[in-house]
Amino acid sequence: MASTTHNANHYYVPNPSTYPVILSAGLLALAAGFIFSINAFPVGRWMMTTGALVVLAMVFKWMGSVISENQNGLYKKWEDKSFRVGMITFICSEIAFFAAFFGALFFMRVISIPDLAAMDPQYTLYKGFTDAWPSAGPGGVVLGKEYVPAHFEPMAAWGLPAINTLLLLTSGATVTWAHWGLLKNNRKQLVIGLFLTVALGIAFLACQATEYHHAYSEMGLTLGAGAYGASFFMLTGFHGFHVMLGTLMLIVILLRSMKGHFDADHHFGFEGVAWYWHFVDVVWLGLFVFVYWL
Repeated sequence: MASTTHNANHYYVPNPSTYPVILSAGLLALAAGFIFSINAFPVGRWMMTTGALVVLAMVFKWMGSVISENQNGLYKKWEDKSFRVGMITFICSEIAFFAAFFGALFFMRVISIPDLAAMDPQYTLYKGFTDAWPSAGPGGVVLGKEYVPAHFEPMAAWGLPAINTLLLLTSGATVTWAHWGLLKNNRKQLVIGLFLTVALGIAFLACQATEYHHAYSEMGLTLGAGAYGASFFMLTGFHGFHVMLGTLMLIVILLRSMKGHFDADHHFGFEGVAWYWHFVDVVWLGLFVFVYWL
């Protein structure tokens, strides 16, 4: 931190930090490790794990520094405005990410697969290729000693996905209820609401882990199982990562709330996480409709 004194009319500028550089290196290792892992390189999992640990460590260190500066009174109205603009920009970038992924799904289902199926058979991707959805690719999948044809049943919408939808929608209500408690300076309502939201987030992740186990062990649905498998794990996995990140942020906000860090007039740390959580809820509704249901 640059100084313990701060003029409200001046923008606070912290000392130079190594956190962004180390965080970027961790993200690079995480992304490269994931690519190596799905291509069966042994080093992939180690790189991915190391990158994830570095990212988590840097996020906690960096955010811890920000919290400390805030508690020492170094952030005033200008910094608060910057944080709000930054969070809105971050969420907009996340919207662009998911828009690209949903766009890829729509392009495959509505344009590329039907167009490829309509071509002369000698030019199609493989013998017997049709525009049926979902497609497991040219070889289908093998479960144990059983062969599953190239076209198989998609993940059922009205099982675990429906439960997960209920969990996330309920969590959106509980975090809003917690916000109401904060605005009324009702610390008990704030803490209970955040605790329930964290519990619902963890329950969602547990259900998704169960669903993935079922997909791999009983359905033969993997990243390599054709266009459906790739798009399914790309969308649900990326969203699951955001739920995990949001749950970690909610845990931090819960601990800060228990220490009395927020009040009715100064609580952007809470608001920013709540915005992010509502964004995650809305994205899941899109996933439920377009990946599981339709």
